[in-house]
Amino acid sequence: MRPVVYDTGVLIAADRSERRTWVEHRVRLEAGVIPLVPAPVVAQASRSAKQTEMRRLLRGCEVVPFDEPAAHAAGSLLGKTGTKDVVDASVAVLSIQNGADVVSDDAADIQRLLSAARAKGTIVDV
Repeated sequence: MRPVVYDTGVLIAADRSERRTWVEHRVRLEAGVIPLVPAPVVAQASRSAKQTEMRRLLRGCEVVPFDEPAAHAAGSLLGKTGTKDVVDASVAVLSIQNGADVVSDDAADIQRLLSAARAKGTIVDV
């Protein structure tokens, strides 16, 4: 099983206790795949300490800091595509860096960013 990066939609779905999201997350963990989550994704989804299901999901993930090199890479992708969503760009950069698939409810935008980098990653719908 390939590495995977979670976009914001996964965290929101987990917080809503969507069964499919939890089943797929468990399958990944049982296969030894620790999902990667860029820190900006957490910032976009996090609204209160009461989001216990989202926080529970994150305990099984690696939250990856958004450092300066990643920020420059994301900015470059935004420039190439003429888009503005830094969170989507952080997902694309982490996917590219790790040769990972992306789980997202925003497939078109993520694909556009990956294509701009000539990266081949699969996008799995949330």
